[in-house]
Amino acid sequence: MHLHSEIPVTVDTATELGLTAAEYQAIVDRLGRVPTYTELGVYSVMWSEHCSYKNSILQLKTLPREGERMLVAAGEENAGVIDVGGGYGVAFKIESHNHPSAVEPFQGAATGVGGILRDIFTMGARPIAALNSLRFGELDQGRTPFLVKGVVHGIGHYGNCFGVPTVGGEVYFDRCYSDNPLVNAMAVGVVRADGIASARAAGPGNPVFLMGSATGRDGIHGASLLASREFDEHTENMRPTVQVGDPFAEKLLLEASLELIAAGVVVGVQDMGAAGISCSTSEMSEKGGVGMHINLDLVPLREADMSAYEIMLSESQERMLVVVQKGKEAEAAAVCAKWDVPFTQIGHVTDDGFITVERHGATVAHLPAESLVLGGGAPVYVREQKQPEYLELTRQAVDRGARLHHAEATDALRKLLAAPTIASKRWVYEQYDSQVGDNTVMRREGDAAVLRLKELPGKAIAVTTDCNSRYVYLNPYRGGATAVAEAARNCVCVGAEPVAITNCLNFGNPYDPEVYWQFAEAIRGMGDMCRALNTPVTGGNVSFHNESQSHAIFPTPTIGMLGVIDDVSSVVGASFPEAGLQVALLGWQREELGGSEYLHTIRGRITGDAPTMNIDEEVRLQRATLTAIRQGIVRAAHDCAEGGLLVALAEMCFGHHASSVGCAVDLPWEAMAGHLFGEAQSRIIVAVADGQLAALQSLCSEHDVPLTVLGTTGGDRLTVSAAGEELVNEEISALRDVYEATLPAVLQ
Repeated sequence: MHLHSEIPVTVDTATELGLTAAEYQAIVDRLGRVPTYTELGVYSVMWSEHCSYKNSILQLKTLPREGERMLVAAGEENAGVIDVGGGYGVAFKIESHNHPSAVEPFQGAATGVGGILRDIFTMGARPIAALNSLRFGELDQGRTPFLVKGVVHGIGHYGNCFGVPTVGGEVYFDRCYSDNPLVNAMAVGVVRADGIASARAAGPGNPVFLMGSATGRDGIHGASLLASREFDEHTENMRPTVQVGDPFAEKLLLEASLELIAAGVVVGVQDMGAAGISCSTSEMSEKGGVGMHINLDLVPLREADMSAYEIMLSESQERMLVVVQKGKEAEAAAVCAKWDVPFTQIGHVTDDGFITVERHGATVAHLPAESLVLGGGAPVYVREQKQPEYLELTRQAVDRGARLHHAEATDALRKLLAAPTIASKRWVYEQYDSQVGDNTVMRREGDAAVLRLKELPGKAIAVTTDCNSRYVYLNPYRGGATAVAEAARNCVCVGAEPVAITNCLNFGNPYDPEVYWQFAEAIRGMGDMCRALNTPVTGGNVSFHNESQSHAIFPTPTIGMLGVIDDVSSVVGASFPEAGLQVALLGWQREELGGSEYLHTIRGRITGDAPTMNIDEEVRLQRATLTAIRQGIVRAAHDCAEGGLLVALAEMCFGHHASSVGCAVDLPWEAMAGHLFGEAQSRIIVAVADGQLAALQSLCSEHDVPLTVLGTTGGDRLTVSAAGEELVNEEISALRDVYEATLPAVLQ
């Protein structure tokens, strides 16, 4: 077979495209010849970390990836699917769009949402919710306001126009994210268990269609290679590599896709995300043990003079690759015409296992599909690990400080409520439509978002994203375990049983032994906690090379957690619902300031060890709390997180403006900062009626979980004492004003 190369290829060409000299030699050895320029481009994107997981897969395989609720194998399809009973599954996944969002925040964030939504509906699932986890630099520094506004606008624009509610998420601010923000997007959908679509090609002779938008030059080397480099003085020049999204086109693509899948004409379907046609053709072929013959002259283009290299690597949005059953082309075309979705045959399935690509009558690529993908020919590396030197400094004992009195305690509480990471994110979430689709039961009112499952009356799911990256920075093992624990705890606090996770692992350069040690340790912690909670990993995303010219980000393994609620009427919120309730702390009170927002905001330091994480205690706490909520004993529940006990109490008082309920508590501990504002784990504050307190005490005793009665709800003030000395006595409205003011003051 004669192959045409647009440009002569050498090892220097390969290194320019992000391959190493050794990888180039491996390609030459595998093919038995020098690759064409198009072939080299395909290898460069398919062997990038973003597509091949070459530096991470050995660690990822240590995570628990099997469970009785899982309807598809972890990582084998576009998204994970969990059995929620009644013949239905919930598809969910989280992915990153960090680097594109740093370069072009609006389109980077918007197309991140679009990409994760396509992962859901290519499973045959209708998306019912979106979430996000966002990290930026200090709020008042440099480009941060520009990035925040652009990212939030992009997320809101795409989700609102597409018609999916954005129901939850988190926003953190830390200096390490100044140049490299994190934009992690999660989506959730519902699918019949017997209607799940596969990203697998089959049936030699079956036609291959490109469905959706035309192909342009936007996004070439976007997710694949832009995601595999650090930011430097040339970053601004990478703007053309960012994809451009069209949510209205995606809405039509959604409806056409679901109708095609339901009609039974689809053999396999895959979203064209990172690496575009290169990725979808090779991955679908390898999974099915087949090949594909593709004619690029048939691909609808936005620009007529595009080369084979550009067409194969383009990451233009709103596109899918679909294998249709031969003989059902007309039926499929009619469905797409109904929805005004372009549908063009560009090739067919073959039985030779090769991806063969034509352009202008010449063969420009002839590659074994298995040589391109993870588990086939893509390289797998074992990276060197080394404990970071900075830990020698950060792990020095944190000074407990003196006992706090009224003025210091009140001042610290106000400063913490105003800290950007803790302060109200109303400015953010009010830009998102959270009610479209009419499935949203609870958004900001609880620790996790709650969505009813219309297909299963009475049933609901809870979803959340969580990670405190300071903990992971200070102790990657504990931090990884805590990220999973807190995500599960937030689901439990609304009355949901945690059942599975998806993850988005954001780290620095994997070739740095200290970064790789962080990565391996965080995964070890995640795995241990997932096994203890029986929440297997359904899939996810690894995002390396999150670094600026001067520093890496904090290691940030973001967890997306799914919980199941059998009776939606049992759900509780995080705010005090009425006066006259008992306020109690479930769990273990420890005086721990390491990695806390108090240390950062009040003392200007990120130091100490991450909070203690006793896995057995965490499991017992969650089981006791979930049982208490489902039995109707608990009226409200809120996790103690950033800011510690006093911040959590203030947040429970805020509620809605019209229904704030205060509380008066007397803490049985010395008024040290670690007790008031420390972030000890495995603690949940609950509100319970007087008549139910004995039942709660019995339940906690049965699970060997400490219960400490703190006080009662009522009035319009937050009053906190310790050992009889008053520490805080503030109007709820005044504290709420502090809490609500921070983001609008900078961003409006």
